[in-house]
Amino acid sequence: MENTSTNNTDQSFERRKFITTTLKAACASTLLNVPAIINAAEYREGDLTIQNVIDIILKEIPGAPFTQTVDTIKSGSAANKVTGIVSTMFATVAVIKEAIRLSANFIVAHEPTFYNHTDDTNWVGNNTVVAEKQELLAKNNITIWRFHDYWHSHKPDGIFYGVIKKAGWENYYKPGESTLTVPPDSLKNIVLHLKNKLGIDHVRVIGDLSKQCKRITLMPGAAGGQRQITVAEKEKPDVLIVGEVHEWETAEYIRDARLLGNDIALIILGHSVSEEPGMEWFAEWLQPKVPAIKITHVASHSPFIWI
Repeated sequence: MENTSTNNTDQSFERRKFITTTLKAACASTLLNVPAIINAAEYREGDLTIQNVIDIILKEIPGAPFTQTVDTIKSGSAANKVTGIVSTMFATVAVIKEAIRLSANFIVAHEPTFYNHTDDTNWVGNNTVVAEKQELLAKNNITIWRFHDYWHSHKPDGIFYGVIKKAGWENYYKPGESTLTVPPDSLKNIVLHLKNKLGIDHVRVIGDLSKQCKRITLMPGAAGGQRQITVAEKEKPDVLIVGEVHEWETAEYIRDARLLGNDIALIILGHSVSEEPGMEWFAEWLQPKVPAIKITHVASHSPFIWI
């Protein structure tokens, strides 16, 4: 009797292999055929390709294009004409489906699409979730470009400034500095302010909620324990605000610092929600540069629920 399970597995593997090969070929073609950087004004409505839009963006980034970067095409082709742009933190399946609904074929995502920093689709081997996501993208001709290194290299840092802007702290921002001096307020009120302004349901806090804070060091995203601890030691803020931590690094450092008499506090916002305002600002920043193209920010939101 024919082994149906084995045949289905083989067919599934061949399908994933075909999709992966096709996507890699498209990406290679993109890298080999990068046109000169252009101005959107030179193109009529409907004429801009994805590569044209990327070039328009890179004109605004100091030192671009970089010789080494993770900011590459993750699916689709840069040669496609742009029908619409979606900005987001993570190109989740929900974000992809919303892009399809919006008839937008270009997703600009700040973070990886395939669950590791370099978007290596072989990172976890023969994986069905990766294959199904690739199939969804290929079927709908969606191009995803990561915009991480370049946006952080923008002056000001696009993510950092987007968060400052969303939090309403622009007046306290000094270019190149991660520490703000704000009017004194309790740690609890600062937490409530951030939850309200950034649209965050839950945050994690270490510290005395009644403590008065005015020096705030903001490090959205995942800067890593070594950098977070180094900055905390150098800046000596009243409160360190981060996206995410390795709990055995920064969180334990803050706990011991407090036990040794240092009154520093820690607010952990969550990775995705801590940087999302930066990609929201990106959509606002890019729109005037490509006025003929509709740009929509679609938040990827926190993946967690709290019980």
